[in-house]
Formats: sequence, C-alpha cells, structure tokens
Amino acid sequence: MTDPILLTPGPLTTSAQTKSAMLLDWGSWDGAFIELTASVCRDLIAIVHAQDEHVCVPLQGSGTFAVEAALGTLVPKGGKVLVADNGSYCKRIVRILGYLGRAAVVLPHAEQDPADPARIDAALAADPQITHVAQVHCETGTGILNPLPQIAAVAAKHGRGLIVDAMSSYAAVPIDARTMRFDALIAASGKCLEGVPGMGFVIARRAALERSSGNSCSLAMDLVDQWQYLQKTGQWRFTPPTHVLAALRSAIDQYQAQGGLPARLARYTENCAALISGMRALGFETFLPDALQAPIIVTFHAPPDPKYDFTEFYRRVRDRGFILYPGKLTAVDTFRVGCIGAIGADTLRRAVAAVAATLNDMGIRRVGRE
Repeated sequence: MTDPILLTPGPLTTSAQTKSAMLLDWGSWDGAFIELTASVCRDLIAIVHAQDEHVCVPLQGSGTFAVEAALGTLVPKGGKVLVADNGSYCKRIVRILGYLGRAAVVLPHAEQDPADPARIDAALAADPQITHVAQVHCETGTGILNPLPQIAAVAAKHGRGLIVDAMSSYAAVPIDARTMRFDALIAASGKCLEGVPGMGFVIARRAALERSSGNSCSLAMDLVDQWQYLQKTGQWRFTPPTHVLAALRSAIDQYQAQGGLPARLARYTENCAALISGMRALGFETFLPDALQAPIIVTFHAPPDPKYDFTEFYRRVRDRGFILYPGKLTAVDTFRVGCIGAIGADTLRRAVAAVAATLNDMGIRRVGRE
C-alpha cells in the first residue's frame, strides 16, 4: 500500500532519502553525532544569514516546545509581551504566556487581516512597559503571511525585543538577519526544510540569550542552559532525537542541492498556484485574497451543500491517497490544504482530481457559497 500524501502544514511528506537517513542508530555522546549537531546548527543559522550575532539552540520536541522555551527564557519574569493576534497560533502564544506567568498585551485583528505595523507602533508608544513583541510570521490557521520586515522595523525603532514564530515560513519565505533585527527566530525540523517532526530550534541573538540566565522556570525548557552545555561539550543535555537530527541533516543537504530558499519558495509557489486554480475551477472559494496568501497552506470555505460533511469528505479523499487538514477557524466552516513537503505541482493537481471525484461520489453540487 502506498503511503498517502500529507497535504498538511507538518508533519509532511518526506523524500525517500530523508526517510532512509533514519535507518542508522547514533550514540548521543559519540563524536560523529556531536559533529552532526554542530553542522546542522551552522546551516540553520546560515539560512537566515544570522552567523554574525546569533546562535542556534536545538530542543527536543515539537515546534511549540521551542516557542514556549523561547518565551520562557528570553522574556524576564517581569516582562510584558505584545501579541498581534490574527489566528490560532497567535492565540497559542498568548496561552503559553499565561502558563509562564508573563504579562501579555493582545492586539486583536480579524483572521483575514494581516498584523498591522502601525497599530503595533502605536501600542509600543503607548506602553513603555512592553519589553517584547511576539509575532507569528505565517499564521497557518488561515495561511496568511504577516508583514514581518515592517514589524521588525517597528520593534527595533522602539528598542523592544522581537520573538518570531517562523514555524511555517523558515527556509521558504526570505528572512534576513542582516536587515531584520530579532532576538529569536523559532522553527522546527518537520516544516519547510522537509525533515521529520521531533526537533524545534531557536536562532537567538547571542547577547539577548546571555542576559537571560535565570528567567526560565523549567529545566528542560531553559535555552540558556541548553546552549551553555552545547558550547561546553558539543552534546545535548538530555537524550537527543538522534534519528530526527539525522533526517534533518539529509533534508538540509537536499535543500541546498536543490537550490536553497529561492528554489523551495518557487516550488511551493507553483504548488499553491496549481492547488488554488484547480480548486477554484471546481467552485471552491479561498478564505484569503491572493495578495495575503502565503504559499504554505490554503484555507478553503466548506461547500454549503447539505450533503457535505467534512469527516466523510476527508475519508473519501484519503482513500484516494491524500490527507487534508481540518479548518482552524471558529466562526467559518473551512478546511485546509497544505502546499509544502517533498511534492510538486503535479501532486496538487492529482489531489484536486481526488477532491472532484469525492464531490461527485458524495453528490455535492453546491460548492461555492453563491
């Protein structure tokens, strides 16, 4: 049986080469694994041109583990964080801050609106107690791309720290530390690098990290302690995800051989265009206008036809070889289709054909809302 194609924002479909990299066992204290960790960290920093002022701190767990570690380590106990909220992952940041006991200032936005740099500017001017801005770059709850360069400029103008959740944009959407100031950029192995899930990482400004000792209330999530141990020994403090790191090393090698970020962005953009054009031809409507759509994941309005049921729709599309993603919006009935992973535009066109066949089988005639 052929594995289904994952049209999700991660985990995602990986190449055979990446899968095969997990067939070898590694000793976590062995010199070869120590060099593997060092090489991956060097390349992760280089992707965003952050070699001069930043360090890479890898962490066991999903991307959310790394987001929580960054917030808990870099934001002092008396800090206050501004969150421009236009989606579910922004809300997750606010929830994490609540668990950490850090004050949050929420700047609410509609889910179809990008974070507004002018409103962030005004909020920072109005409240000098705000120490940090936490910003999701690509909000995969909808697929919207927030204007990170402009937000970074505003944070820098006010002298506030910037913590970026770049989970679904890192390595596919340009981010350049030479022109964009940030204290932390957070991503994970199982996203646009097309590795497997299980490792998050924080690309942290060295100076910001060095002054964050004692902030974390968690031993496992203390990025300062993790970084210092890595610096001293080359090793992770606790059992590392050895096979995940080996797969990521292979995925980065493929990424570089295929042309790096420009090539990855071009492929995902082509995937997204093929998906949207095909789905629109079937009558589906996108939640976002094209100008705000990142080429990572696309949110579609659910058909208003009474015969539509997402669970059944999902099952039938899966039987045809493609795994979709449920919607993340509370007020609108939607579903999502990812454009990332080791797939090309032909795969998305076949997915659209599977959707068309499923609509026919279910007797769904009304696809658009009008």
